[in-house]
Amino acid sequence: MSASPEDKVVQHLDTVNKVVGEYLKGNDPTKISKELSIPRKQVVEYLTEWKQMASANDAIRSRAREALTAADEHYSRLISKTYEVIDEATTTADLRSKNSAIKLVMDIESKRIEMLQKAGLLENKELAEEMMEIERKQEILKQILMDIASEHPEIRDKIMKRLSEVASGGETITVVHDV
Repeated sequence: MSASPEDKVVQHLDTVNKVVGEYLKGNDPTKISKELSIPRKQVVEYLTEWKQMASANDAIRSRAREALTAADEHYSRLISKTYEVIDEATTTADLRSKNSAIKLVMDIESKRIEMLQKAGLLENKELAEEMMEIERKQEILKQILMDIASEHPEIRDKIMKRLSEVASGGETITVVHDV
């Protein structure tokens, strides 16, 4: 006995919801395909179908905007709290915590940009401006770490190793300190 048309629709929508759930967790179509044992091509089709349904529905678009706004505000709060950790670590001279918190700020900013890009909210001009601002902040954070490394030779090697790991284009980072 075959499934009724209604059952097929329910099953289809259930599958689409599972795919979309994985996509909203940040998984790409290849990972979703493996996770749900669905051919990648089908995953892409489900995502396209979902995007078309969502864009055609005013209520869904409104909820999506609200969710993005809330997520963006959440990222801002996380960044603010992380800067509090940086300040506290500076006060207590906890260089490890400070280093970790600085890296966390960069990671959070990167995730926020990724989320906004996926949502299609950043046009090329806005994206370029946002990327320039992130790069500016990263340079400031890198300079802070280099200053710390210069002032505290006991952790300089660890900081330099970590900075070299994230340096773009094979850039070599050197800290000169007065002995």
